[in-house]
Amino acid sequence: MKTVHLTHDYPVSPERLWALATDYGALARVMEGVVAFEGLPDGRVQEGQKIDVMVSLFGKLPKQPYHMEVVECDDSRMVLRSSEKGAGVKEWRHTMSVTPAPGGSRLTDTIEIEAGLLTGAFALWARYLYGARHKPRLRILESGDF
Repeated sequence: MKTVHLTHDYPVSPERLWALATDYGALARVMEGVVAFEGLPDGRVQEGQKIDVMVSLFGKLPKQPYHMEVVECDDSRMVLRSSEKGAGVKEWRHTMSVTPAPGGSRLTDTIEIEAGLLTGAFALWARYLYGARHKPRLRILESGDF
């Protein structure tokens, strides 16, 4: 099991960042060019949701099944926890939180990964994947498009 931590700051209110970070349409937008989703639901993340999607890395590699269960989505505390698996991953536990920060808000991702011999490689992928969301989120927030 490996754990990856990432923190990014945004010049918007925590409520606005939380709304963006828990919206499936926004997820698809911030992941454009990195991961293509097929079967992603509309709307916001909801506690108890079980989602089965097909994912394609960079939108070019063959689609693979991926399962996500939303264990917690607490709007008042701005905490999201999911349990995920698929595409070579045995266990992928993601915790995301949004908190106030100087000048706006802070989004923290903690990802616990178990993928057997490939755990280290998936941890590197997780660091890249969640880091890649920062600039597109900033662009969306700055454009006033969300």
